[in-house]
Amino acid sequence: MRRATITFVGPEAKVVYGALRPETGRDVPNARVSLRSSHGRLTLTINAEDTGALRAAVNSYLRWADVAAKVLQEARA
Repeated sequence: MRRATITFVGPEAKVVYGALRPETGRDVPNARVSLRSSHGRLTLTINAEDTGALRAAVNSYLRWADVAAKVLQEARA
């Protein structure tokens, strides 16, 4: 079993949590994802059966998080 833990800190953490929360219930092949959020901090944990599945899940979630943060920045501009 492989694991990656990614922490987001700052004002974007709440928005990223809201964007990623619906995705955690979806099936990601060979991976399980959990989110924890509190006080401007978001912790994303991905457990996968193998390195390839972990890489794919990490890439997907980081891209979704980046999109959510960029949308927030544009909305504030």
